[in-house]
Amino acid sequence: MKKIRSCKMLTAVLAAIMMIPLLSACGSGGGNGNQGSKSDNAAQGDNTGSKDNTGATGDPGNGQVKELSLFIDAPWYPVKEWKGPVADKITEKTGVKLKVTVATDDKQLPLMIASGDLPDLVFTYSNVGRLSDSKLSYPWNELIGKYAPDFKIDKTRIAIHTMDDGNFYTVRNSFATQEEMAQNKYSIGSDGNPGIAVREDILKELGNPPIKSLDDFVKVLGMVKKKYPDMVPLIMDKDWLEQYFLQQFGTGVLLDGWYEQDGKVDYSIRQPKMLEFFKFMNSLYRNGYILAENFALANDQIDDQYATNGKAFAHSHTVATADTDNIKIKSSGSGAFTFKMLPSALSKDAKIVSAGLGFAGTFITKKNKDPETSIQFLQYLASDEGKKLTMFGVEGEHWTWNSEGHPDLKYNPSDADFVNGNGIKWWYLYNDGVTEGMLSYVPGLQKTQALMETKAITVYKPQIGLIQTQPDSEEKTIKTKIDEMVKNEKVKIYLAESEEEAVANYNSMVKNAENMGLQKLVDWANATYEKKKDLFK
Repeated sequence: MKKIRSCKMLTAVLAAIMMIPLLSACGSGGGNGNQGSKSDNAAQGDNTGSKDNTGATGDPGNGQVKELSLFIDAPWYPVKEWKGPVADKITEKTGVKLKVTVATDDKQLPLMIASGDLPDLVFTYSNVGRLSDSKLSYPWNELIGKYAPDFKIDKTRIAIHTMDDGNFYTVRNSFATQEEMAQNKYSIGSDGNPGIAVREDILKELGNPPIKSLDDFVKVLGMVKKKYPDMVPLIMDKDWLEQYFLQQFGTGVLLDGWYEQDGKVDYSIRQPKMLEFFKFMNSLYRNGYILAENFALANDQIDDQYATNGKAFAHSHTVATADTDNIKIKSSGSGAFTFKMLPSALSKDAKIVSAGLGFAGTFITKKNKDPETSIQFLQYLASDEGKKLTMFGVEGEHWTWNSEGHPDLKYNPSDADFVNGNGIKWWYLYNDGVTEGMLSYVPGLQKTQALMETKAITVYKPQIGLIQTQPDSEEKTIKTKIDEMVKNEKVKIYLAESEEEAVANYNSMVKNAENMGLQKLVDWANATYEKKKDLFK
């Protein structure tokens, strides 16, 4: 996402994703299977398909290739055209090529919906609810019944995507259950998880002080500030300001999400550990370890430049930060220093609650000129062969299958230029969290170790992700206003001149949310949660 989605999110947002929900984002979620054997895939209940049941739409050898238009509702998307070895191989297998348009901004798709000017397919993460409408999109269940009866989707994925009208209109990618992830030790998650990288050379000059806790980290930031007064102790990506530290405090939620306690849900800012998190962030600012301007960076490349140009000691972004920064430093020809990742858990309370239902989904719109070809195209992407092709690249050229149950990649998945240039991953119009999670398993990479540590502290609660406000609803209006207020007010807490001022600003933020209808929103959320959580029993 931007970088994380390139991978710089899911997202964030999502983180978003992520723990998000972003962390989101992007990702988002802020995100979240397939191991190669049919027996494993059958045990998961997902449709991985046999090679003669992949949903291929015909024999492209006859020269007849069908073109479908695709709108990608993500202005940051790194792949803009249907080209490269992965796209070519998908066309070879399905007889389908895509005419791709990437959004120019987040307003474009809503305007297209309003005007009725929609393409054959839409890939979106932020407008899933809006497009899950029989007036706008074909129900997948109806198309599967008519044109792809062998396209089997497991009950959990159907349940979480079924709307009030009894239909499901998409299945998001990047989703996996706790059980699926537990059964696949080589599926360790995606770049859309937070991390912090630090300069190895400077640590050595400081005497290699241990960093095994948040207190240790803060002490080292103080040492850096004292010995290197012209260096920024900690630079943060604009979309990943707080995710790593929220994780360390064990809040289990991002700042616009829901958390569960004793069977009830509440809005993020009222999580019991949230005030301690805000006080910690404020202390980083008051001690001069982070910059005030970090909260107003113009784009998500500036933090990278601080890190790779030697202007910062620590770089907060994702679990891939050290690997990607080191690649950039090496390619620049300097090679003067390297980064290493901090542990994913720097406190006994460290925890991630993955409430994600996946990242983004593909919709077959009512403007689609060939719904039959479209659903069969998605069936191929949902097959074992299709998911591996999309996520890892062309077998033999980009990877081979290891008998232990994971791909041996012939490239570094943190090398964004190679991945994007070959169209690897980004055509995941249907995929899952297990397959995506295996893309990150590369022995020797720092990201691999960071994700293994992250997986160990992750709890999956997709039932929380089902608390979704509907477009144009009163709950949507309330939550949007509260989310926007929190986005603005949190910076006042971070940049307070004293801890007392930070606490007062936090209390004021919570009070503002309550005055805007927070309790009414929470009551609705709990009623929704009671109805939805039984889907996972």
